[in-house]
Amino acid sequence: MARLLSVNVGLPREISWRGQTVYTSVWKEPVQGRRLVRRLNVDGDAQGDLAGHGGEQRAVFVYQIESYRYWERELKRNDFTFGQFGENFTVEGLADSEVCIGDRYRIGGALFEVTQPRVTCYRVGIRMDDPRMPSLLVKHRRPGFYFRVIEEGEVGAGDEIVQVAEGPERLTVASVDALLYLPGAAKGDIERALRIPALSPGWQSSFEAILQQMAQSGSRTGNAGLVAPEQMATATPGFRPLKVARIDRESSQVVSLVLEPTDDRPLTVPQAGQFVVLRLRPQADTPPVLRSYSLSGLPDAGHYRISVKQEPHGVASTYVSTQLRPGDVLDVSEPRGAFTLRSGDRPVVLLSVGVGVTPVLSMLHALVAQASVRPVWWIFGARNGGEHPFAQEARDLLAKLPNAHSHVQYSQPDPTDQSGSDFDATGRLSVTVLEALGVPLESDFYLCGPSPFLADFTTGLADRGVALDRIHTEAFGSGKSITPGVRGASQRAPHAPTGPVGAGPSVSFARTGLTVAWDSRFQSLLELAEACDVPVRWSCRTGVCHMCESGLISGSVNYDPEPLDAPAVGNLLICCARPQEDTVIDL
Repeated sequence: MARLLSVNVGLPREISWRGQTVYTSVWKEPVQGRRLVRRLNVDGDAQGDLAGHGGEQRAVFVYQIESYRYWERELKRNDFTFGQFGENFTVEGLADSEVCIGDRYRIGGALFEVTQPRVTCYRVGIRMDDPRMPSLLVKHRRPGFYFRVIEEGEVGAGDEIVQVAEGPERLTVASVDALLYLPGAAKGDIERALRIPALSPGWQSSFEAILQQMAQSGSRTGNAGLVAPEQMATATPGFRPLKVARIDRESSQVVSLVLEPTDDRPLTVPQAGQFVVLRLRPQADTPPVLRSYSLSGLPDAGHYRISVKQEPHGVASTYVSTQLRPGDVLDVSEPRGAFTLRSGDRPVVLLSVGVGVTPVLSMLHALVAQASVRPVWWIFGARNGGEHPFAQEARDLLAKLPNAHSHVQYSQPDPTDQSGSDFDATGRLSVTVLEALGVPLESDFYLCGPSPFLADFTTGLADRGVALDRIHTEAFGSGKSITPGVRGASQRAPHAPTGPVGAGPSVSFARTGLTVAWDSRFQSLLELAEACDVPVRWSCRTGVCHMCESGLISGSVNYDPEPLDAPAVGNLLICCARPQEDTVIDL
């Protein structure tokens, strides 16, 4: 007979961890007597991080006394108390290998339904004083699971747990957990999981992404159920020497480089919208400078074209604009990036300002090469004609498309700029311009420009009902950090770590423009990035969740611990990786 052994609750509190403050309620304490279980939690309990925990689908977390005994033997410990694993209900019975998603149980006066396995994060490692725990719980098939509250009611230690209904498909908690986090998932089992109505929406979305990945590629490299689409656009690591065949002036601030192979090997044909990373050496006696530049021409195996805006005091852009000459050889990465033109028949809106025109210009080239009949809206903003790159090239391309529309705005036109021929309106681009032009909201929108421009248009389009999966953006700066539960995270600019200079391989963070030497005092590349205040994303810190998956532009790494499921080819998991040689990461 299954029984409820202990009801455990806890309120969020701040704890000190690795010199930072974490807000968490992973510490739970047993309560005396009976407690009312409501739709979102047990009375006296709360979640500290509602983005990763809590909600109707994760109202009550359940863990088994049998797993307590297992971990006591495995970890050689005898100091566990009820609530040790952050659970609300400590139970006897209800093994993860037996309980199925969708099963329903009556406990005391309440009725519950099993919705999903636990999503492990680093905080269980803090509670257990063992950072390996997020990985171990999954690897050993003992994650625990969540209840949804079907009927609110009181429960208490000693209550019998009575199964009142079986979930469809009879997929156990342990097997569903393995489908997402471990390699070798079978398509049929994922389809079975998606037929379970009780499975939480987040897990359904993950499994749908995996099925889509299987349908597109026939095989799996990386885990689309865990990784955002922009993290899955991979490329073979390494740089290749390419010759500067031509340098063209596109505007007062922008120059284009046409790059060709130095040998007979063809280039990798990029997808329209992708970028390459250049390793530049403006000065021979200083470390190389890394910069990412969109490909601005027609995707081609014979040459690449990149276009660079000269920035005030910009080391790389000044070097490109003033020192490079035809015949010079540059180190260039393989094309990468997920800001790419999608196939289909929906209207296409190519929306950019300034040098943000480069990736959408490549998309325009691709649409012309495809002889596309899709409605295409070309919307561009610049300060004036002198700062309007590719003006004639864009007009020529648009003239070849049967359903093209164009709108160009100058915020500060020069007296020589002709309204109606050089530009169409004065002012800055805004979402209201799209409404005035009658741009269809069912379009695919491709946006590239400064961060405020991207934020304004993304918000404005979403507010008008455009689905987020049809709003595609490109930005080359460091991404936003995701550090769940950490309060008061550093806002400092990236810098070399404090302390002695390391003696290991160089580690370059390409988006940040920082290169430092590896030091073995760090346990992982994630720890090094944190010491440098490089923006990072993470959750489990042990190779389970893939939140930290990043592009490996060049170099190689080893892992400790080994990830439970390998990242996509050309990517790495920085939370458990260490460099084996000079390494460049897309961070």
